[in-house]
Amino acid sequence: MTEIYVDADACPVKDEILRVAARHGLTVHIVGNTWLRMGTSPLINRVVVAEGPDAADDWIAEHGGAGDIAITADILLAARCLEAGALTLDQRGKPFTEENIGMAVAMRDLKSHLRETGEIRDHGPGFTKQDRSNFLQGLEAAVQAAKRV
Repeated sequence: MTEIYVDADACPVKDEILRVAARHGLTVHIVGNTWLRMGTSPLINRVVVAEGPDAADDWIAEHGGAGDIAITADILLAARCLEAGALTLDQRGKPFTEENIGMAVAMRDLKSHLRETGEIRDHGPGFTKQDRSNFLQGLEAAVQAAKRV
Protein backbone atom coordinates (compact mmCIF):
# COMPACT_ATOMS: atom_id res chain seq x y z
CA MET A 1 0.00 0.00 0.00
CA THR A 2 1.32 3.43 -0.95
CA GLU A 3 2.37 5.72 1.90
CA ILE A 4 3.40 9.37 1.76
CA TYR A 5 6.57 10.58 3.48
CA VAL A 6 6.85 14.32 4.12
CA ASP A 7 10.03 16.22 4.98
CA ALA A 8 7.85 18.49 7.06
CA ASP A 9 9.84 21.12 8.96
CA ALA A 10 9.59 23.75 6.19
CA CYS A 11 6.87 22.20 4.04
CA PRO A 12 4.25 24.74 2.92
CA VAL A 13 1.81 22.14 1.54
CA LYS A 14 1.07 19.90 4.52
CA ASP A 15 -2.66 20.66 4.45
CA GLU A 16 -2.85 19.81 0.74
CA ILE A 17 -1.01 16.54 1.35
CA LEU A 18 -3.47 15.58 4.08
CA ARG A 19 -6.48 16.36 1.86
CA VAL A 20 -5.19 14.21 -1.01
CA ALA A 21 -4.17 11.42 1.37
CA ALA A 22 -7.61 11.41 3.02
CA ARG A 23 -9.32 11.22 -0.38
CA HIS A 24 -7.25 8.15 -1.28
CA GLY A 25 -7.02 6.60 2.21
CA LEU A 26 -3.21 6.86 2.34
CA THR A 27 -1.06 6.99 5.45
CA VAL A 28 1.06 10.14 5.74
CA HIS A 29 4.28 10.20 7.75
CA ILE A 30 4.97 13.80 8.83
CA VAL A 31 8.67 13.75 9.69
CA GLY A 32 10.57 16.54 11.43
CA ASN A 33 12.70 17.35 14.42
CA THR A 34 9.91 19.23 16.22
CA TRP A 35 6.31 18.36 17.07
CA LEU A 36 4.12 19.78 14.33
CA ARG A 37 0.50 20.63 14.94
CA MET A 38 -1.66 18.67 12.52
CA GLY A 39 -5.21 17.47 12.37
CA THR A 40 -6.22 14.27 14.09
CA SER A 41 -6.62 11.34 11.79
CA PRO A 42 -5.62 7.70 11.98
CA LEU A 43 -3.91 8.28 8.61
CA ILE A 44 -1.39 10.73 10.11
CA ASN A 45 1.80 9.39 11.67
CA ARG A 46 3.82 12.17 13.30
CA VAL A 47 7.48 11.25 13.53
CA VAL A 48 9.72 13.45 15.66
CA VAL A 49 13.37 12.62 15.07
CA ALA A 50 16.41 13.61 17.11
CA GLU A 51 18.03 16.98 16.50
CA GLY A 52 20.52 16.90 13.69
CA PRO A 53 20.82 18.16 10.15
CA ASP A 54 19.91 14.88 8.44
CA ALA A 55 17.87 13.00 11.04
CA ALA A 56 14.52 13.52 9.26
CA ASP A 57 16.13 12.76 5.90
CA ASP A 58 17.63 9.54 7.23
CA TRP A 59 14.29 8.40 8.67
CA ILE A 60 12.45 9.06 5.40
CA ALA A 61 15.14 7.39 3.27
CA GLU A 62 15.17 4.32 5.53
CA HIS A 63 11.38 3.85 5.61
CA GLY A 64 10.15 4.90 2.16
CA GLY A 65 10.44 2.59 -0.80
CA ALA A 66 8.92 1.29 -4.00
CA GLY A 67 5.35 2.44 -4.48
CA ASP A 68 5.62 5.18 -1.86
CA ILE A 69 5.66 8.95 -2.40
CA ALA A 70 8.23 11.29 -0.84
CA ILE A 71 7.76 15.04 -0.66
CA THR A 72 10.83 17.17 -0.05
CA ALA A 73 12.63 20.31 -1.17
CA ASP A 74 15.94 18.62 -0.26
CA ILE A 75 17.51 17.44 -3.50
CA LEU A 76 19.92 15.02 -1.83
CA LEU A 77 17.01 13.40 0.06
CA ALA A 78 15.08 13.25 -3.22
CA ALA A 79 17.98 11.34 -4.78
CA ARG A 80 18.01 8.87 -1.87
CA CYS A 81 14.24 8.35 -2.14
CA LEU A 82 14.45 7.76 -5.88
CA GLU A 83 17.21 5.22 -5.27
CA ALA A 84 14.87 3.41 -2.86
CA GLY A 85 12.16 3.33 -5.54
CA ALA A 86 9.84 6.05 -4.19
CA LEU A 87 8.09 8.57 -6.41
CA THR A 88 9.46 11.93 -5.33
CA LEU A 89 8.06 15.47 -5.61
CA ASP A 90 9.26 18.87 -4.56
CA GLN A 91 6.90 21.23 -2.75
CA ARG A 92 5.78 22.83 -6.00
CA GLY A 93 4.68 19.48 -7.46
CA LYS A 94 7.67 18.98 -9.75
CA PRO A 95 8.64 15.33 -9.85
CA PHE A 96 12.22 14.28 -9.35
CA THR A 97 13.08 11.46 -11.75
CA GLU A 98 16.07 9.36 -12.70
CA GLU A 99 16.37 11.61 -15.76
CA ASN A 100 16.49 14.95 -13.90
CA ILE A 101 17.96 14.20 -10.47
CA GLY A 102 21.60 14.35 -11.66
CA MET A 103 21.13 17.86 -13.04
CA ALA A 104 19.23 18.92 -9.90
CA VAL A 105 22.11 17.73 -7.67
CA ALA A 106 24.67 19.47 -9.90
CA MET A 107 22.71 22.76 -9.84
CA ARG A 108 22.33 22.50 -6.07
CA ASP A 109 26.08 22.08 -5.68
CA LEU A 110 26.83 24.96 -8.08
CA LYS A 111 24.42 27.34 -6.33
CA SER A 112 25.82 26.34 -2.95
CA HIS A 113 29.33 27.16 -4.15
CA LEU A 114 28.22 30.49 -5.64
CA ARG A 115 26.48 31.45 -2.39
CA GLU A 116 29.57 30.53 -0.36
CA THR A 117 31.77 32.71 -2.57
CA GLY A 118 29.31 35.60 -2.49
CA GLU A 119 28.58 35.48 -6.21
CA ILE A 120 24.83 35.10 -5.66
CA ARG A 121 22.38 35.61 -2.83
CA ASP A 122 19.72 33.26 -4.13
CA HIS A 123 16.84 32.89 -1.71
CA GLY A 124 14.44 31.45 -4.27
CA PRO A 125 11.06 32.78 -5.30
CA GLY A 126 8.15 33.05 -2.87
CA PHE A 127 5.49 30.36 -2.70
CA THR A 128 2.37 31.30 -4.71
CA LYS A 129 -1.20 30.09 -5.14
CA GLN A 130 -0.13 28.72 -8.53
CA ASP A 131 2.63 26.70 -6.80
CA ARG A 132 0.00 25.25 -4.44
CA SER A 133 -2.22 24.34 -7.39
CA ASN A 134 0.72 22.79 -9.26
CA PHE A 135 1.58 20.79 -6.16
CA LEU A 136 -1.95 19.39 -5.89
CA GLN A 137 -1.86 18.33 -9.54
CA GLY A 138 1.59 16.79 -9.13
CA LEU A 139 0.62 14.88 -5.99
CA GLU A 140 -2.58 13.56 -7.57
CA ALA A 141 -0.57 12.37 -10.59
CA ALA A 142 1.97 10.70 -8.28
CA VAL A 143 -0.81 8.92 -6.32
CA GLN A 144 -2.34 7.65 -9.56
CA ALA A 145 1.09 6.47 -10.77
CA ALA A 146 1.79 4.75 -7.43
CA LYS A 147 -1.51 2.88 -7.67
CA ARG A 148 -0.38 1.45 -11.01
CA VAL A 149 2.88 0.11 -9.52
